[in-house]
Amino acid sequence: MSDKENMVMNECDGREITVLLEHWKRRKKRMKILRRSLIGLVFCAGLGLGVFEYYQLYNSLPSVLRIKSGEIQVLDFGLPMTGEIVAVSDPGQSNLPEEIKLDLSEKIELQMWESRDYLMDIKLFGYLPFKQVDICVIGDMELIPAGIPVGLYVETNGLMVISVGEFEGEQGIHYSPAKYILKTGDYILECNGKAVTDKDTFIQDVEACDGAEIDLKIQRKDTVQTVSVQPEKNSAGEYKIGVWIRDNAQGVGTLTYVDAEGRFGALGHGVTDVDTSMLMEVEDGTLYRTEIVSIKKGKVGEPGEMTGMIIYNEDRILGDIDYNGKEGIFGVCNEEVMKLCKEQPLPIGLKQEIKKGPAQIYCTLEEEPQYYSVEITNIKMDHDNVNRGIELQVTDLELMEKTGGIVQGMSGSPIIQDGKIIGAVTHVLVNDPTKGYAIFIENMLEH
Repeated sequence: MSDKENMVMNECDGREITVLLEHWKRRKKRMKILRRSLIGLVFCAGLGLGVFEYYQLYNSLPSVLRIKSGEIQVLDFGLPMTGEIVAVSDPGQSNLPEEIKLDLSEKIELQMWESRDYLMDIKLFGYLPFKQVDICVIGDMELIPAGIPVGLYVETNGLMVISVGEFEGEQGIHYSPAKYILKTGDYILECNGKAVTDKDTFIQDVEACDGAEIDLKIQRKDTVQTVSVQPEKNSAGEYKIGVWIRDNAQGVGTLTYVDAEGRFGALGHGVTDVDTSMLMEVEDGTLYRTEIVSIKKGKVGEPGEMTGMIIYNEDRILGDIDYNGKEGIFGVCNEEVMKLCKEQPLPIGLKQEIKKGPAQIYCTLEEEPQYYSVEITNIKMDHDNVNRGIELQVTDLELMEKTGGIVQGMSGSPIIQDGKIIGAVTHVLVNDPTKGYAIFIENMLEH
């Protein structure tokens, strides 16, 4: 081989070696990136699991813990944590030390007598700040479980705006006078300085403006403000502002309890607007006696329903509704309710006293209220939805035969366990009517 050929071969080998080196570097770089990606994925997966576990642990402890005065309260959280309880209100003649240290991995017996407030500072593994729990010492309370069907009629505080739309005018032009001025969920309180009492009067006031701009005093969430709207004529020559409004709501539910002062609680959830699902601002309302006339059994994907007949006569009135909140509807009942309630008062059961296992719901399907068996399947000590603290499943064969499980109209049915009222039914699972949710009775009492 000539020197020239040998030189060419050497150059070729050099180029090949260079190409191989570059390929190896790129491959090494890709492997490094891949390795980092895999490490990142593993880290993220581990982090996700850690966040999930943290969330589970966090919600296994209540944000508010109520303790009955004078009773020995057993706390069994079984968590690798410590707690330090300190008084946050004036101690007065307290018989407790200013600080109480607890080991939450063990069963604890706690007894307090003073109706005072405390704070428990919880630490994970004894040193990592984890959560602060408000402790309220309360007096014991007894409630009469009602379980009777009731008809509800509530009037809103002003007129609730359901939606804002448009309408066709006399010349075929479409108008939407209230667009960008009013919003769904607003409450119209006044029109040109005059209090709004019902939607028919409001419609008449708008029509009587003769096209002049009107001033509306409205409530939007927690603020009150005044806005101006220019009405326009519709195709019939009537002045409109293009809003759909509601001034009342009706429905059927179950009365949960009556207390020693004659106040009642019902439903276990608030009365919401059927179109917007927003909680209605109630100014006044009435509770009526009702009878169940039909029951539609629940099926998978199709909730059942109890239909009640409501006669809005004075002799059917059971009480006055004065509050509608996320915990239910509340008010003062009359003597007629006491005649319908058949049970003796029962003590309340706090959330930490509830156990997974057998319980009963007390509701009316026909003429008289009756107890039906259920199973408490889960207890959410600190659920972000106040109406879903308890998970339950119907086990009573008679109830399943009649209703298929939990149906609409049973909301508010009291739940009894170990001789105590622990909560009230609130929701049914659409995909399984034998399962549902309930609110803790202590949450109904805190409104």
